[in-house]
Amino acid sequence: MKKIEQNKIKKKEALYNTAFSLFTTKGTTKTTISDIVEKAGVAKGTFYLYFKDKYDIHNKLVIHKTTEMFYRAHEALLKTELNSFEEEFFFIIDSILEELEQNHPLLTLIYKDLSWGVFESVCQKLPDEDYEFYQSYLELLAKYNRNFTNPKLMLYTIIELVGSTCYSCILFQQPASLSEYKPYLYRAINGILNEFSADICE
Repeated sequence: MKKIEQNKIKKKEALYNTAFSLFTTKGTTKTTISDIVEKAGVAKGTFYLYFKDKYDIHNKLVIHKTTEMFYRAHEALLKTELNSFEEEFFFIIDSILEELEQNHPLLTLIYKDLSWGVFESVCQKLPDEDYEFYQSYLELLAKYNRNFTNPKLMLYTIIELVGSTCYSCILFQQPASLSEYKPYLYRAINGILNEFSADICE
């Protein structure tokens, strides 16, 4: 049974990896299911065990890749000794931006597709994902006893801001390089944190 499950995981990962390669080179529109299964070396019937159509695998791929990216940032955070919510939160953002700077295809894939529906899915634990990003975010808030009026909306706002404004900075160095833009971005994020803060300072 264990070997069967491992084979299923391998086949699904092969489909994800192949779809990622094709979607980021040929584009979603020009990629067919036949292209994906032929390059992945699996039967078309295997594809339909996991996905309804190519748009389904595209959306799940965005969630899968985004979850992996957040997980790597989380794992890197565990190796640090930071002392505040802001320090840890900005460390995660930094880690994600560094990865996107090194992986332009990943940025291209998730940039236009991290919509509200996909974000909602990322905030849930998927059946085949071991890491629950949103739960780790809530645990970070609890760790420092931080209260925000709508933590999910705040997180969505920050992710949208980072994704939409950093895209051109990373890919085209326009209107500024990412290193030049970061101080402005982080001040804007601090403003969002302050706007959503429910902490009362006496």
